[in-house]
Amino acid sequence: MSWLGDLDKILRGEATRLKALRRGRIEVRVGGLTVILILLAMVYGLCIGSFSVFRGGSEGFRQLGASMVKVPLLFLLTLLVTFPSLYVFNALVGSRLILSSVLRLLVAALAVTVAVLASLGPIVAFFSASTTSYAFMILLNVAVFSVAGLMGMAFLLQTLHRLSLIVPEPSSHPDLEAIGEEKAVQTVAGVGQVASPGALEPVDDRALSRHVKAVFRCWIFLYGLVGAQMGWVLRPFVGNPSIPFTFFRPRESNVFQGILTALANLFS
Repeated sequence: MSWLGDLDKILRGEATRLKALRRGRIEVRVGGLTVILILLAMVYGLCIGSFSVFRGGSEGFRQLGASMVKVPLLFLLTLLVTFPSLYVFNALVGSRLILSSVLRLLVAALAVTVAVLASLGPIVAFFSASTTSYAFMILLNVAVFSVAGLMGMAFLLQTLHRLSLIVPEPSSHPDLEAIGEEKAVQTVAGVGQVASPGALEPVDDRALSRHVKAVFRCWIFLYGLVGAQMGWVLRPFVGNPSIPFTFFRPRESNVFQGILTALANLFS
């Protein structure tokens, strides 16, 4: 329950408020958050693999089990491949985040991604039960993964921005952290209550410099490319009911050609 509490604090923005980031890192337990990440990814794997079960056949449950294993594996392998580059990119833009802080940040961003993914899982399961189109299920899951990935990367950028406010430059205002927090507080008209900023909401008028944004956008592009191709390498996730079950398919083509093929099959 405490690990779920850490995830809830991240989603609500409590773990990434300026006061919570005053030490220059996210105060979450990486081990517990990783366990929650794996469990939520397995939940989505259950939803994505249910298509094979609903289509019938003796191998449907084998595909279901394989999907529950491969969705967590997708995120863990993507984390392993992209983590060194994020640390180097941080160093290039002058960030003072140490290695452990970068790891906490990336695990937190992946937790946001997987939480969004798991929340959309029932929708995927609904379409798995109500359609027979394999191509449609492929494209639906591509869309769901894209939405979840964008949410996770938006969280990453906003948290990097907030961490940049925690470490003031020598000429900056000594109360910069307090000023940023004050600007983040919003008064509800007519009620007099205050609402703290969410995990994706900007907290200060000062934005990241243009070259810093460009560097991190390049990294996000690389992260998305690695994640997409990793999913292609680990396929199948949905399971094509017209061919025998296999845990991995042969290496061929790439993820973009696979998406184009699915589009062609959907409208043919």
